Amino acid sequence: MNIERNDSVPEPSPTAAGDRREPRRSRWPWLLALAAVGVTIFLLAARGSKDAASADKSGKAGGKSAASARAVPVIAATARKGDVGVYLSGLGTVTSLSTVTVRSRVDGQLVSVGFQEGQHVKEGDLLAQIDPRPFEVQLAQAQGQLAKDEAALKNAQLDLERYKVLIEQDSIPRQQLDTQVATVNQFEGAIETDRAQVDSAKLNLVYSRITSPITGRVGLRLVDPGNMVHASDANGMLVITQLQPIAVLFTIPADQLPQVLGPMRAGKKLEVDAYDRDFKKKLGTGSLIALDNQIDPTTGTVRLKAVFPNEDESLFPNQFVNARLLVDTLHGVVIVPTAAIQRSPQSTFVYAVKSDDTVDLRPVQIQLTEGEDTAIRQGLQAGDVVVVDGVDKLQPGSKVSVAGAGGGAKASGEAAAP
Repeated sequence: MNIERNDSVPEPSPTAAGDRREPRRSRWPWLLALAAVGVTIFLLAARGSKDAASADKSGKAGGKSAASARAVPVIAATARKGDVGVYLSGLGTVTSLSTVTVRSRVDGQLVSVGFQEGQHVKEGDLLAQIDPRPFEVQLAQAQGQLAKDEAALKNAQLDLERYKVLIEQDSIPRQQLDTQVATVNQFEGAIETDRAQVDSAKLNLVYSRITSPITGRVGLRLVDPGNMVHASDANGMLVITQLQPIAVLFTIPADQLPQVLGPMRAGKKLEVDAYDRDFKKKLGTGSLIALDNQIDPTTGTVRLKAVFPNEDESLFPNQFVNARLLVDTLHGVVIVPTAAIQRSPQSTFVYAVKSDDTVDLRPVQIQLTEGEDTAIRQGLQAGDVVVVDGVDKLQPGSKVSVAGAGGGAKASGEAAAP
């Protein structure tokens, strides 16, 4: 019995062989991607090295410019020697030296006015005219009565002379002579009364022509022509206010009174400046003329009175102003702008600019601050440059770029108001 053996191994099918080769082909895309990443990293590293070298070169070339950019820009001013005034300030009110309400002194009809509202008038100028005819009639009557009584007196005096001759001849009784003497005296008294009546009529005639009693500005008219006016009218006809010169009444604290009394007792004329309510515009300069005789216990202040020429009429009655009284002047002190003064819990200081354009913190002692000026007692010399603006970013030793050096502080006479 023959058994056939088949020892040959079956060949794999084409499909099975293809499945084993597919994984080998799929590795190539990943290898290509890794190679691309490596090249990219190499290129970036080379470029970075080149940029760093270039930056290092430009940094060395522009080192001076970078150092200059680090300087802090500031505004500075130069301290100088000068005079600073010592002022006392107080709130005041402008007051006219003379205010007159013009009233009629006789009764009558107002026939005309000789002024315009708001007009400046001088003493003696015609303001209004009251109908003068009634007063002219009264004057004529008084003059007639005077003439009548003068004639009667003359006749009585002639009779008296006759009686004196007759009494010497014992032709008439003594009583008749005495009666004639009394008659003469009576007529003399009547004549005095008549003359007073004439003067009164003349005065009423003068009063019918109303003139200005002072020099000043006329206010609004209170009575129109055609109305009857009376001496008893309460409101009057118009109001005249003197504007040149004019006064300012202001107050200062009572504890500042010795600073005023000393110069006044020495006969010194104290200067007073008037500013508007915002303390920005100067309205005029005058002089102190009076000091009140008592202190107000409710406010603890004392009133002062100053007179101003008021040539430009910047001051107006009842206007509120700020008065500044100059009581003393500090001469030859070191002055810096007030903006340069800095304060800390430890001290008061300024930033002084040195010759190498660095700043130094310098403690100072303040003698007086007046508006934009500050007088330094100790810590600065004339010619020192101090920072007035830009101090927020400064520290001792900081480099600065200075602008405006040499501006200096203002003189005492030009100092701005606080």
